Amino acid sequence: MSDRKPMTLPRLAQMHASGEKIAMLTCYDAAFAGLLDEAGVDMLLIGDSLGNVLQGRGSTAPVNLDDMLYHTTCVRRGVKYAFVVADLPFDSYHVSKEEAWKSAAALVKAGAHMVKLEGGGWTTETVRFISERGIPVCAHLGFTPQTVTSLGGFKVQGRDEAGAARIKRESQELVEAGAAMLLYEMVPATLAAEITAASPVPVIGIGAGVGTSGQVLVLHDMLDITQGRKPRFVKNFMAGQDSILGGVKAYVNEVKAGTFPVDAVHGF
Repeated sequence: MSDRKPMTLPRLAQMHASGEKIAMLTCYDAAFAGLLDEAGVDMLLIGDSLGNVLQGRGSTAPVNLDDMLYHTTCVRRGVKYAFVVADLPFDSYHVSKEEAWKSAAALVKAGAHMVKLEGGGWTTETVRFISERGIPVCAHLGFTPQTVTSLGGFKVQGRDEAGAARIKRESQELVEAGAAMLLYEMVPATLAAEITAASPVPVIGIGAGVGTSGQVLVLHDMLDITQGRKPRFVKNFMAGQDSILGGVKAYVNEVKAGTFPVDAVHGF
């Protein structure tokens, strides 16, 4: 892969427009960043899921900005090619647009190319404020882990007509406000595919079917490291592999080929 060039936002937009699938995984340290880079992963997400998989917490809410800055710095040291996205953690963008900007700017200084925040509606003006000032934003809709309590647990979003209409409306509002990417978690595959087909920006899915522009999984889930019950949308990519690199390459290959996920198995 010596001729590989660093991934950019315009290139990701081109991939979406041409139908070339985007492979994304979470990553939290330099060693895995280098391995994922070697395997051909297009995007790395420093997710606040580190609260669950690294810190052993029951949710992402306790993760703070200092945690995210530390892991973003670590990941960026190991990256040569992948596009790096970092989560804005709970309580780092909620009080004001100005607070959100400062949090986003800190993550960019730590090495992120883009920041991700959860929710629609009230976040629209925050997305506008950040993106107008030069930081790309990914908007996360559907199931939003930071607000799992208010959602009543790990539930699929957008199943009914009203829920689907809300996701469509909020997606349009966020893109018009400047969101350069959307991420859907645990939404019906047909809904995600419909929105993706008309979307001017890439749409990444996790539990949102094969019809999105690309896929993301938590690294520890797809390597079958996570203990306990796995979500429906997870697949063990270490099965039949003799190395972690092989498992990650298998994930990239299946995402690129459109053979993962399988809507009937991994979708809703």
